[in-house]
Amino acid sequence: MDSKKDMKPEVGRGCAFGLNEQGEFTAQMADGCFKLHETPWMAEYPDHEQCDIFEVRFKNTRRSFYQNVNNLDLQIGDIVAVEATPGHDIGIISLTGDMVAKQMRRVGFNPFNGEFKKIYRKAKPYDIERWQEAIALEHETMIRSRQIAADMGLDMKIGDVEYQGDKIKAIFYYIADGRVDFRELIKVFAEQFHIRIEMKQIGARQEAGRIGGIGACGRELCCASWISSFSSVTTGAARVQDLSLNPLKLAGQCSKLKCCLMYEYDLYMDARRAIPRIKEPLQALDGEYFLVKTDILGKKMTFSSSKESMSNLVTIPVWRVKEILAANRNGEKVESIAGDSAPAKSEEPTYRTEEDSITRFDKSKKRKKRRQPKSQSKHEGKAEQNSEGAESQPAEQKTEGGTERREHRHNNRNRMNHNRNRRQSGEGRAEHKSEKKTE
Repeated sequence: MDSKKDMKPEVGRGCAFGLNEQGEFTAQMADGCFKLHETPWMAEYPDHEQCDIFEVRFKNTRRSFYQNVNNLDLQIGDIVAVEATPGHDIGIISLTGDMVAKQMRRVGFNPFNGEFKKIYRKAKPYDIERWQEAIALEHETMIRSRQIAADMGLDMKIGDVEYQGDKIKAIFYYIADGRVDFRELIKVFAEQFHIRIEMKQIGARQEAGRIGGIGACGRELCCASWISSFSSVTTGAARVQDLSLNPLKLAGQCSKLKCCLMYEYDLYMDARRAIPRIKEPLQALDGEYFLVKTDILGKKMTFSSSKESMSNLVTIPVWRVKEILAANRNGEKVESIAGDSAPAKSEEPTYRTEEDSITRFDKSKKRKKRRQPKSQSKHEGKAEQNSEGAESQPAEQKTEGGTERREHRHNNRNRMNHNRNRRQSGEGRAEHKSEKKTE
């Protein structure tokens, strides 16, 4: 095999299959093709204790812990054959060293009967070839199993099928709202596919993690990238954070409440303790004020002078609200709920140069001049010429070089006007003589 271009990646398992130079089947780790990614933050530090327990990942989000009983030299990315019931399975080493114990503690892993399953050996070309054949059957098996379940009228959805590495067993992951009697279904599956059947029920969040996708935040789903254990999420988390109870915005791709609603829940609960509970409106000399909204992290509260509408809104800090409440309990009314906490007007920043201004790209509005009729514009032009001639006399006294030019222009204008008047008078006389002849 010349390069990795000949390798075909398998989405879900994080490896690529191909042939080596001897023509044998081989597989290599392919980053970005598996769920629940790990970041080796501690890779540069030496292990404190020698640990023979390794984390092995299989398809999508299925992972488990196995013991290296044969003292094999294993590294992250090695493909190994591990113990299964029955037979053996093929997986990829995903975690080693001290981080394995922390990961087991985090996910709450408890080995069956206190004994870990074993790692037999590194995968051989025959194991990889049989594993690749089993993977090729998964999609067709899932489609056929869905049709069989629908024909039998079972209220369940088969979301994924995972074959074991030795191709003698398959795990069918399904979702169901209630209890499903699938004893007859297992018999039909065994006759149809000629393998051992294991039915495993998962929730909607686990299904979303196995399928994967992009969330509303634009990033990969948390259940597919790092969450391995799910906590219950209620609408109380949204109420505490003053979020809109809109099911379209609060629900994720699994049609359940988003897991990220719990990320800042504890922070909001701690901040909410410093905010007083308002049961009655605040009493002031200019009227009563009703609570409209609360900025929990900003420690500010907004009040309105009307209970039914958002009018005369006033935002004051929490410490001012506590002062008003203390005064109201003593039977006193404050002059104004704003008091000394009125927001100061923010001054616009001054810019050193025009290039720093944020409005430098705004187009300036140009006033359009109205077009005037030609006759009116001609008369105005003549009037302007006369006015310029009249006003040019006092202006001539200001400059020495400009007075001679203005006098020259003025004389030319007078000559032109005089010649124009003479032509007009001559034309008038000629017309008068022609009229007399005709009479």
